[in-house]
Amino acid sequence: MAGTALVVGSSGIVGSAIAALLHAEGWTVHGLARRPTEQPGVRPVVADLQDARSLAQALGGLAPHAVFLTTWSRQATEAENIRVNAAMVRHLLDALRPAGSVRHVALVTGLKHYLGPFEAYGKGTLPQTPFREEQGRLDIENFYYAQEDELFAAAARDGFAWSVHRPHTVIGEAVGNAMNMGSTLAVYATLCRELGRPFYFPGSAVQWNGLTDMTDARLLARHLLWATTTPAARDQAFNVVNGDVFRWKWMWGRLASWFGLEPAPFDGTVRPLEAQMAEDAPTWTRIARREGLVEPDLSRLASPWHTDADLGRPIEVVTDMSKSRRLGFTGYQPTDDAFHDLFARLRTARLIP
Repeated sequence: MAGTALVVGSSGIVGSAIAALLHAEGWTVHGLARRPTEQPGVRPVVADLQDARSLAQALGGLAPHAVFLTTWSRQATEAENIRVNAAMVRHLLDALRPAGSVRHVALVTGLKHYLGPFEAYGKGTLPQTPFREEQGRLDIENFYYAQEDELFAAAARDGFAWSVHRPHTVIGEAVGNAMNMGSTLAVYATLCRELGRPFYFPGSAVQWNGLTDMTDARLLARHLLWATTTPAARDQAFNVVNGDVFRWKWMWGRLASWFGLEPAPFDGTVRPLEAQMAEDAPTWTRIARREGLVEPDLSRLASPWHTDADLGRPIEVVTDMSKSRRLGFTGYQPTDDAFHDLFARLRTARLIP
């Protein structure tokens, strides 16, 4: 049943995908962001989650039934991540409380719930893969846990339902996003083709040879809406992945072929994108001007640090979806198609040549 939705982080990869789906399904959609982008059917709300007073003013006239929290703010340390991001969730739910309209809040986190925060990513004692929702929290500070605790406390106080969604690396379209492997690899491939560089896999041998999975933003959007409208999914945390598994030694060739490249042989050497692309901003600006692209700023399209973190992990990561399947969610998306679809959309949007 359609209603009124508030999408928090509506200009991001996940936020834009759920906003588009909600609009297509007949919902009234409000999109909150510090700098909202124009989206069909989305009513912009300009607000900063870190500023409680202005946030309350911006949301004062809204009475959403469903809230989709799809954003976070990266800080220098995990302690700061916890302080800032917990406050953002708290400020949001406090601002919505007077209207008394909220029936469901969906929070998007991720597999760092199992892998640990960036400061301790993939290190120490980790739960066995495939990751399952019943595996407990790590004995380490993690801003995802702080976000969850704010959500749980507000739900207990105000009586709304909640769901937590834990995707793996998300494939989707957004400009200026801090974690965007799809567009990062598209830009990297374009630069390799332009400069005649080898198209090296930048990550670890474990990632090259091991099994992994990913999450298409459009599938995640369907999962968010499913959990919001399915009574059996009330007050549950869910893993969300495409449903296939692959090895990068296979996927890398699939990506290379889309750009007309031959993948460079992998010899086990880690070649981080952050180092490979460190001096490429002027080249990208030149390509953008020559090809009439709409975004000449490399830093707004590529996030090499995050792609390096994912592809450099020293452990195999696969994710179990049985919990959602048992409750009726059957969405599936082949990951190579997800990449190829994204590359085509980036080209149509004149973001890559």
